[in-house]
Amino acid sequence: MEVNEMKDFRVWFVEEKKLTVKMRTATETRSSAISPTMVAVLELGIVVHSIVIGLSVGATNNTCTIKGLIAALCFHQMFEGMGLGGCILQAEYGWVKKAVMAFFFAVTTPFGVALGMALSKTYKENSPDSLITVGLLNASSAGLLIYMALVDLLAADFMGQKMQRSIKLQMKSYAAVLLGAGGMSVLAKWT
Repeated sequence: MEVNEMKDFRVWFVEEKKLTVKMRTATETRSSAISPTMVAVLELGIVVHSIVIGLSVGATNNTCTIKGLIAALCFHQMFEGMGLGGCILQAEYGWVKKAVMAFFFAVTTPFGVALGMALSKTYKENSPDSLITVGLLNASSAGLLIYMALVDLLAADFMGQKMQRSIKLQMKSYAAVLLGAGGMSVLAKWT
């Protein structure tokens, strides 16, 4: 091989590697980032759900019910906040949008509690209108959150290359999902 041919080969090889690295980096960036629309829909579902839960806490006069709701609310909001915060970070928003989304998450439950307290004189928990309204709001937000969790969040994690290569990681992940769902079911039954 002549010197010129060797030099040409090296230039070609380096350029090919740069192109491969650029393509791989673009693919990894695209797959690791979460769609901003998906995060906005998730935030909407959580906000509606938080207002309904806050309304229930604020309008309830029974202390036994309030104790259970507060315990469930603490765990629930903590895990929702961790999940939503991770999604907001992965969506690569600007700091203003991140602050606005965090603000709405933090304010909606207290707003729901204040609304429930204000309406506690006129709001009748067991009236047909109240049950239908709360049922529709709960059903829509629950459906939205289940869809987001299964289709957009868990599916993306479970279909990743790292997960697909390791059966041990898959088994641990499935066990964690089942334990989490079981824990939430126990918490729902307890309250």
